[in-house]
Amino acid sequence: MEEESEITKSIEALWEKNYPAGTRRKFKIPERTVYSLLEEAAKSAPGNIAMDFYGKKTSYADLKAAADRAADYLTDIGIKPYDRVGLMLPNSPQFVILFFAIVKIGAIVVQANPLYTTFELRDEFTDSTTSTVIILDDFYPKIEQLYPATINKIIVTKIQDYLPGLLASLYSLSKGKNKVKIPKRDYIFSFSPKSSSSRHTAEAKIDPMKMPALIQYTGGTTGTPKGALLSHQNLVSNVYQLTEWLPKDMRENRTFLSAIPFFHVYGMMTAMLMPCYVKAKMVIVPDPRDTKNVLKTIQKAKSLIFPGIPTMYHSLIRFKKSSKYNIQSLELLLSGAAPLPLEIQKEFEVRSGASLLEGYGLTEASPVVCATPVELEKRKAGSVGFPVPNTVVKIVDEEKGIKELPIGEIGEIIAKGPQVMLGYLNNVEETQDTIRDGWLFTGDLGMIDQEGYIHIVDRKKDLIIAGGYNIYPREVEEVLYRHPKIEDVAVVGIKDVHRGETVKAVIVIKKGETLTNDEIMRYCTTHLAVYKVPRVIEFRESLPRSVVGKVLKKELR
Repeated sequence: MEEESEITKSIEALWEKNYPAGTRRKFKIPERTVYSLLEEAAKSAPGNIAMDFYGKKTSYADLKAAADRAADYLTDIGIKPYDRVGLMLPNSPQFVILFFAIVKIGAIVVQANPLYTTFELRDEFTDSTTSTVIILDDFYPKIEQLYPATINKIIVTKIQDYLPGLLASLYSLSKGKNKVKIPKRDYIFSFSPKSSSSRHTAEAKIDPMKMPALIQYTGGTTGTPKGALLSHQNLVSNVYQLTEWLPKDMRENRTFLSAIPFFHVYGMMTAMLMPCYVKAKMVIVPDPRDTKNVLKTIQKAKSLIFPGIPTMYHSLIRFKKSSKYNIQSLELLLSGAAPLPLEIQKEFEVRSGASLLEGYGLTEASPVVCATPVELEKRKAGSVGFPVPNTVVKIVDEEKGIKELPIGEIGEIIAKGPQVMLGYLNNVEETQDTIRDGWLFTGDLGMIDQEGYIHIVDRKKDLIIAGGYNIYPREVEEVLYRHPKIEDVAVVGIKDVHRGETVKAVIVIKKGETLTNDEIMRYCTTHLAVYKVPRVIEFRESLPRSVVGKVLKKELR
């Protein structure tokens, strides 16, 4: 594929012509570590509030000091460079502190979804050789079974340790008999603001271009979960790219509503790393499903930037008492992780007076590839805008991915930029298929129009995006196939007003057996995270198949 073809040149000219005002199309991004973002913020704006957690405020100077103490503590208990450390926490001060501590000492963060079952966690921790897991005390029952076969250290932290005084006491009292008891074992450690060490650990000497900061699990193009290796420079590059996309007057004295989960790479990037880089305040919300709390938080804030997903915006609009809350403090809303319905965008913008921008990306790109401009006159309905700075997008033929397609033709979206991952962990073949000559083959279908705007048309893969979470049908199917009464099964995504998409399972029962919806739901709940459990179940005598035996999922949808 000719890199500087006439098609490439003409599309680049369109991007330069129509790019947002004040946004550089290309600029030099320095090589640096993720920890250096926090270090710089603490040095240049030590008094700025970094975190606001239910009213308990932490400055950037204090956040860096806490991360440094945590790095000393982790080193003291034996965590070394290149160790994989599972971080299984909701949005909380501990997440931010420990994330920066882990990368400071040259260890690698393995982000673990707290909603996962023990089975799912075992697979990810085994594949990544994760030796240590940091958890909230409530999650201990999920983790205890993984010692010693999978992990050898468990670090436990408590949410109340970082709440303001009275609220911390009330939280502890509310747990009462439901409090999880953590046994005393030599492999179980406790982390709190009082955790200390006599060490003074210097930042590890690493190559930001080659050293992974993060292993983020994703289904990639095949639907089989695999770990995307994201380097320090990948993450730093996307921070710079997104900050460049913000209008200059929004890069200072802003507050970010950090409600989207940090363990999701989109949440980590837009609600944690980017605020840190611009020295902004993060108002941290542990549970994005607590719509009332999110609305209260918005009402109290000023000059608020809110990274979210379509499901969150839909929940806020549909909340029965939402009209009682003033959400005019919202200045800019960012939507990612799933397609944004136009009606939700319009309604939320009218209610809030803020611009709601849609982005496009994937885990393998740290994650943002494209974004819509902030300026209303430069936005186009149904489009995800333009590539972020230092990023090139092409449309190639779907069959072989060799021929570059002209403007207006639909094909596979490929992207190249400094945010593209190092590769997949333990999977050379899949890496070579996904990254070719530096180009990331996304598996998504799209087109570039006459003005250079990028449109997502469909997905090559059968990925389901429900409420911002990626769900891979093959994974759900494999669980259902293990059920002794199921003969055949196919899982597809169907439209859902609230979640964008939801999971539908079409099931063929073995002859002579009976099976109910409730039985299937209960079975799935013990083996899958709750958002992966099929919400719609259909029983059939057989599945529609092609002449070569492939299930015709398009018919089932």
